[in-house]
Amino acid sequence: ILVFIALLVVAALVLFFVRPATVSYQPDDTPEGVVLNYALAIQQGDLERAYGYLADLEYKPGESTFRQVLLTNDLYNEEYALQVGEMQYLAEDEAWVVITIQYLPNGPFTSGWNSQDHATLVRQDGKWKLTYMPYPYWGYDWYQSGIYLEKP
Repeated sequence: ILVFIALLVVAALVLFFVRPATVSYQPDDTPEGVVLNYALAIQQGDLERAYGYLADLEYKPGESTFRQVLLTNDLYNEEYALQVGEMQYLAEDEAWVVITIQYLPNGPFTSGWNSQDHATLVRQDGKWKLTYMPYPYWGYDWYQSGIYLEKP
């Protein structure tokens, strides 16, 4: 029994140390890459880079509003994970990317759950920019008229 337990411990350690490295930034030339890079920038605390992925449209939140919303959403506690799925073109300069947000368990007697949604993007000056992401990666009222007094 002790040998079996020792083998399980060794196997667990091997799996822990050979797991894939952390996710790295992808090229920004595809909608999927922009979605992944936006989420990664937020999780790494690079809010300036994340803000650069937002579309320059009317009622875009200002940088201070952007920061405040993301800090309030508490994306730094690693309870969320994002999986980027397939992309569909809605038009030549509009795309839709399926994403799954994984909410990790927060206790020994709880289980995590998934929520499938989408991100929408537009092409501006040859670059893909976000116009929508689901909570917790987005403010529910961004790009809606009459919400913000500050200019981007």
